[in-house]
Amino acid sequence: MIKKLLFLLLLTAPYLILAQTIHTTLQSTKLGETRDLKIQLPRNYEENFEKSYPVMIVLDGDYLFEPVAGNVDYYSYWEDIPEMIVVGVVQSQSRERDAAYDEQTFLPSGEGAAFFEFLGMELMTHLDNTYRTAPFRVIMGHDYTANFINYYLLKDKPLFQGYINLSPDLAPEMANRITSSLERTSSETWFYMATASEDIPDLKENIVTFDTKLKMLDNKNLHYNFDNFDGATHYTLVGMAIPRAIEDMFDVYRPISLEDYNRILLQTSFSGYDYLIEKYEDIKTLFGVDKRIRVNDFMAVYNAMEKTRNWNDLKKLSKIADKHYPKTMLATYFDARYEEESGNPKKAMRSYQNAYGQEPVAFLTVDFMLEKAERIKKDFGY
Repeated sequence: MIKKLLFLLLLTAPYLILAQTIHTTLQSTKLGETRDLKIQLPRNYEENFEKSYPVMIVLDGDYLFEPVAGNVDYYSYWEDIPEMIVVGVVQSQSRERDAAYDEQTFLPSGEGAAFFEFLGMELMTHLDNTYRTAPFRVIMGHDYTANFINYYLLKDKPLFQGYINLSPDLAPEMANRITSSLERTSSETWFYMATASEDIPDLKENIVTFDTKLKMLDNKNLHYNFDNFDGATHYTLVGMAIPRAIEDMFDVYRPISLEDYNRILLQTSFSGYDYLIEKYEDIKTLFGVDKRIRVNDFMAVYNAMEKTRNWNDLKKLSKIADKHYPKTMLATYFDARYEEESGNPKKAMRSYQNAYGQEPVAFLTVDFMLEKAERIKKDFGY
């Protein structure tokens, strides 16, 4: 297990170095003191001045910030997740009082209530005023602080959309309260929770019981994922859970997977074109990212259309490809294939010929396109 964690650190270290990490402080009126923060900005943040970014708040930032920031930078580099602003709240001297709750109501009290307001009213306001933030917000904690993050779900309008619970040390009634909240939520909410076979026994027992309750919920707005890592401890599960949580939470952002291709796109009753458009509309709505459709996603949808012989959608795919990649052969190829399969070989031949002077993309080259045109010309005697 230690070797796996060392490998993860070595893997993410180069990406963490390239990202911008700021060590700063924030004076809090609510807490009556100054708090240390670690902030990682996305690569090229200064150059992309028109772009806004989702925010991930990491409690226990003194030890959780670096592995989270490294994973976020690594995954966003490969476009599996959106680029994000990662903010670590250092709590090495204050975590117990920060996450304190009343022994009668089991709700934040005293310094815990002040910390709750600090995060929501001061830290988030500071981040929104200082950086280009998008509306999508995630919060993460470990054991005691993992319990604390869930108090935001008890609000009528929760501040965060995503909650990453790493072996939460659940307060009494927390499981029931959050189950009730998630059951009735009318806004899309992502909830991740993890434990392990060697986790602290009392914590694990409560977490597994909580998981059973959450798995019974039937709410289309809830995206729930749970992991119980074999062989991991209360501390080593963190290194395994962080990438899993990030992958699960941003699943819609990822390129079309082989599973999606086989399970969704190859269904003859399903429109691959509609799936592609909805996927990128969801990315824009959820994460505030107006992302250009990936070439690989175009090709995945195209290949499915070929297999299901959905030629009408192929014509629409050509039009949207022309919008996203106007100088390339992508739209030209889709249009040519549509005409070819629709019984218009002469139009198809001309479309293939139109590729001359356009930029190559994927497997499409000038030679490939002109060979297709010549083959039609020969077959039909044009």
